[in-house]
Amino acid sequence: MPRRSVIGQAVRVSVGNFLEMYDFMVFGYYATGIARAFFPSQSDYASLMLSLATFGSGYLMRPLGALVLGAYIDRHGRRKGLLLTLTLMAIGTLSIGCLPGYRTIGLLAPLLVVVGRLVQGLSAGVEIGGVSVYLAEIATPGRKGFYVSWQSGSQQAAVIFAAVFGLVLASWLPPDQMLDWGWRVPILAGSMLVPFLLLLRRGLAETDDFLARRRPERNHEIWRTLAANWRLVGLGMMLTTATTVTFYLITAYMPTFGTTILHLSTRDSMLVTLCVGVSNMILLPVMGAVSDRVGRRPLLIAASSAALITAYPALSWLAAAPSFGRLLAIALWFSAIFGSYNGAMVVFLTEIMPASVRASGFSLAYSLATGVFGGFTPTVSTWLIHETGNRAMPGLWLSLAALMGLTATLVLTRVAHQRREAIEPVHEFPVGHRQE
Repeated sequence: MPRRSVIGQAVRVSVGNFLEMYDFMVFGYYATGIARAFFPSQSDYASLMLSLATFGSGYLMRPLGALVLGAYIDRHGRRKGLLLTLTLMAIGTLSIGCLPGYRTIGLLAPLLVVVGRLVQGLSAGVEIGGVSVYLAEIATPGRKGFYVSWQSGSQQAAVIFAAVFGLVLASWLPPDQMLDWGWRVPILAGSMLVPFLLLLRRGLAETDDFLARRRPERNHEIWRTLAANWRLVGLGMMLTTATTVTFYLITAYMPTFGTTILHLSTRDSMLVTLCVGVSNMILLPVMGAVSDRVGRRPLLIAASSAALITAYPALSWLAAAPSFGRLLAIALWFSAIFGSYNGAMVVFLTEIMPASVRASGFSLAYSLATGVFGGFTPTVSTWLIHETGNRAMPGLWLSLAALMGLTATLVLTRVAHQRREAIEPVHEFPVGHRQE
C-alpha cells in the first residue's frame, strides 16, 4: 500500500476509534450526574459507588467481546469487524443518553443503564485490538510503532474533546443543572457523529496481510488456539494492566478525584484532564517512533519502574496540599509515564500474538487487563480512600499495576531475546487440524 494511502487508512480507522473511546469514557466523566439520575440514595457515597460500579460493569463484557467479536474479525476481516463495533457502541451510548431517570421509570432506569453499559463494553472489548492490529498490518516497514501509536493517540483526542466539552458546559450551566440534565448533552453529542464516522469506516481497505493468509473457518478453531496460548495471553494481560490503570486514573477518574476527593473546582479538574489529553496525544506517537529506534524493552522497563517507584509518593505530595498546580504537575508526570509505556506496549502486544488469532488474542489480553484492573480503577480508588481516609491510596493501586507490567516485560522480552521473536506460539491451529 502506498504511503499516502496508508496515512489515509490510518486516519479513517483512528477517527472511528475516537468516538468509541469518547462514548465509553464520557460515562466516567459525568459519574456524579448519572448517580443522581439513576442511582438516588440518602448517601452521596453510595450513589457514586453504584454509578462507578456501573461504569466498571462495561469492562466485564470486554472479554466476551474479545472472544466473540475478535473471532469475527479474525475470520471475516478487519474492516467488517470495525464497522460492527462502531454500530454497537453507538446503540449503547444513545440508549444511556435518552433514558429517563429513576424518578420517572423507577428500577427500570438503573437496569437499562447497566444494559446500555454492557453493550458498550461488548463493543469496546475488541475495538482497541481491531484498530491496533489494522494499523500494525498496514504500517510501512520500520515504522510500526509510530503507526500503531495512533490508536492510543485518537483516544487522547477523545479525552481532549470531552474535557473541552466539559469546560464549556461547566461555564454555561450552573452546577445543579449540570447534575440534573447537563451530563446528557455530551453523551448525545457523541452519538450525533456516528453517521459521519460510519461513512469513513466504510471506505477502509482490507489489509494485505489478512487477505494473503489462510483464515480459520470456525470460531472454535480460534478459541482452541487461544487456549493453547494461555500463557501468552496471561502475560499480555499483565503487560497491559500497567497502561490501563494509568490511563483510567489520569483520565476517567481525574475529574471525580479533583472535585470529590480534593475539593477543587470542576473547571480546574476538567482543565487538568484537558492538559493530560494534549500531553498524551503528543507523547504517544513520539514514543511509538522512539520504540522503532531503540526497541520496545527499554521504554517498557523504564516507564513501569518509574510508576512503581513514584506513584504513591507523588499522590502523597498532592494530598498534603491540594491545588490546581500540584494536580496538574502530578497528572502530567503520570502522562509522561503512560505515553512512554503505551507507545511501546501496544505495538509489542500485536507482535507477540500468533497471526491467526492476532485480533482476538490482543483483544482478550487487553480486555482481561481492563476488566479486572483498569476499568475498575475509579471504583477501587474511591473505595480505598473511603476505607483508609488516605487520599494517596490510588498510588498503591498504580504501583501494583506497574509491578505486573514490569514482570511481564522482563519475561516476554527475555524469551524474545532467546528465540529472536517475541513469543513462539504453541501452534497456529489446533494439533491434528488439517491445513491447506
